[in-house]
Amino acid sequence: MPHILVIGGGPAGLRAAEIASASGAKVTLCEQKRSVGRKFLIAGKGGLNLTHSEELDTFVEKYRGPDQPEGFWKETVGRFDNKMIRGWAARLDVGTFVQKSGRVYPKSLKAAPLLRRWIKKLRDQEVELRMNHRLVSLSQESAEFETPEGTLTIEADAIILAMGGASWPQTGSDGAWVEFLKAAGISVTSLSSANCGWEVAWPEDLVPLVEAQPLKNIILSCAGEDAPGELMLTRYGMEGGPIYKLGPALREMESPLIKIDLKPTFTAEKLAAKMESVKRNFLAESAQRWKLSEVARLLLEYFHGPFESSRQLAVAAKALTIPLTKARPIAEAISSAGGVTWSVLDSELMLRELPGVFVAGEMIDWEAPTGGYLLQGCFASGTLAAEAALKFIELP
Repeated sequence: MPHILVIGGGPAGLRAAEIASASGAKVTLCEQKRSVGRKFLIAGKGGLNLTHSEELDTFVEKYRGPDQPEGFWKETVGRFDNKMIRGWAARLDVGTFVQKSGRVYPKSLKAAPLLRRWIKKLRDQEVELRMNHRLVSLSQESAEFETPEGTLTIEADAIILAMGGASWPQTGSDGAWVEFLKAAGISVTSLSSANCGWEVAWPEDLVPLVEAQPLKNIILSCAGEDAPGELMLTRYGMEGGPIYKLGPALREMESPLIKIDLKPTFTAEKLAAKMESVKRNFLAESAQRWKLSEVARLLLEYFHGPFESSRQLAVAAKALTIPLTKARPIAEAISSAGGVTWSVLDSELMLRELPGVFVAGEMIDWEAPTGGYLLQGCFASGTLAAEAALKFIELP
């Protein structure tokens, strides 16, 4: 029986093992930690965001990365799209629902019940799960692992690499594979933080006043891109969906900065008109006339004050400019950018220099915002890699 080896027990690897074993291949899945799906479980602590209900044409626009093949994500996500994920979860006896934001969650919101049923399905399909197997070398036909029993070599007819990026290394996604793939002559873009917080050089006396304070119903902008939503200010800077979305643009800037529209439903002219009778204490008056929060007023005063007119304050409120210093460390990031470059992969995610070796998930140089797009990308690329591996070993 043809043998497919899957290396990595995250969503991309589990999905690849599921597809390959369902088609009759012998499948071994090796994971370097004591259990599979560890990052999947952590991601689901606040509610497992499986995917997004957005239509395919706009859904696939969320995927970014240098030199991605044109049409890749539309075709790949189309093979296992957001509707198919909901059907897949239902077959695991896990119901889902669509939140007002369009995000799709299990009805229980938890990741653990889904993961337990998924693992049971893999075992029912006779997938051999091997834990505590850390990959140390790779060839076209085999992989060598460090295990508690010593060094072990596993031969296979096809190999699928799904070892994740480098965020949350405690879950097993430590990016250690980068160096030995580079040593094998595989082009890899250095991994960096994505979907992460950014640091701000707050003055010391401002830190206790801004820490843990939200900026709600705002629009962030950077390099011609806009991102609406909510920010959470922290001791080191800021976190939140809008700044995660702008991460790719910020990383391209020599001196990164953002502009915040604190009152996106009003023009500067309308804001100024609401203060037409005010002649002094403009910031204090904005609390009542604009419903401007205390933390917003603090930021305006620090970065743009003092204000000599309501018009000046209105312009600043529409474009509060805050310089950033750097992204937070990759170990804290939700995901990572960089990875195996598209140029070394064929259209079915096989390494051109190592025929029979496929790559899936966050190991590839792509990124997507939070909101279900990350998991969808892992599921979809794992599906493609497994189907391609089956084709390679000539199983239907």
